[in-house]
Amino acid sequence: MLNFSLIGAGRIGKMHAEIINSNPNSKLKFVYDVNQEYAQNVANISNASIVNKPEHAINSNEVDAILIASATPTHIEFIKMSANAGKPVLCEKPIDLDINKVNKCRDELKDIKSPIQIGFNRRFDKSHSKAHQARVDGDIGNLEMIIITSRDPAAPGLDYLNAAGGFFRDTTIHDFDLSRFILGNDPITHVTAYGENLFDTNAKTAKDFDTAMFILKSKSGVLIHINNSRRAVYGYDQRVEVFGSKGMVISNNQTPNSIERFTSTSTSSKEPIHFFFIERYQQAYKDQLNSFIEIIKSKSKPKVTFEDGRKALIIANAAYESYEKKKVVEINYE
Repeated sequence: MLNFSLIGAGRIGKMHAEIINSNPNSKLKFVYDVNQEYAQNVANISNASIVNKPEHAINSNEVDAILIASATPTHIEFIKMSANAGKPVLCEKPIDLDINKVNKCRDELKDIKSPIQIGFNRRFDKSHSKAHQARVDGDIGNLEMIIITSRDPAAPGLDYLNAAGGFFRDTTIHDFDLSRFILGNDPITHVTAYGENLFDTNAKTAKDFDTAMFILKSKSGVLIHINNSRRAVYGYDQRVEVFGSKGMVISNNQTPNSIERFTSTSTSSKEPIHFFFIERYQQAYKDQLNSFIEIIKSKSKPKVTFEDGRKALIIANAAYESYEKKKVVEINYE
């Protein structure tokens, strides 16, 4: 049984608390959040103890691992604090918003042995993972294209937008990482990005986007198309198409059940798709935690590393450069 401390008790932190305590191999021991109400809400559902300083949650001898779900600009600070305390870390994405902080942290922690896993949970989705495996096994022949559709059912509030770091770093970063996951050792080298504000007044106020599209290219020439929206009125739209010389695989949307209806007025009518990301990826979050627990026990390398988080942020930054300069940007990972 591994005892966890949770840093950050907002919406995503609360979900992680529930998953930790539902796992037979883990238990939530401490919770810290600058917002006492949030911390109390998590304590109420988990029986975890509230601490008033993050150091208490991280340095306690009663704690085996740290899960970081705090505001993104604090991620690197808590990663360093946890790693220096010798504690394994599972940190929500993105790794941070400031690539200079990330690079400095990488250099400072280069000799640290404690594992650091970044929370790109979509790698652990069974359908997405099988699409990746189809590429690895050669089922689709030579990989030629990846198409990712990722659309939210509704836009977030203004407070969230002001703190999230922008659409590309907050939302599309999942898709950048998923592309890297499918490509394997074939790095993304170029990106062209488009962003628009078509409907969301909060996004306009925050100088952010509600709609975006990207074309990326890998070193071997594989082309990747990503399209994002924050107004999919039919639900949380998540599709991945992996196309190659011998065929393709599609990781499709999921519904609560597989019933289809055929009537005099319609054919092949299905139930609505999941409307919330926690519903859609609930099992992926659970499998992500299982993987993290296993790498702690086996003392092996995380499936999603610090470097994966760093490279996804570099791609997001390059996408912003492409948007601002209206040109194709070559990606430098140094």
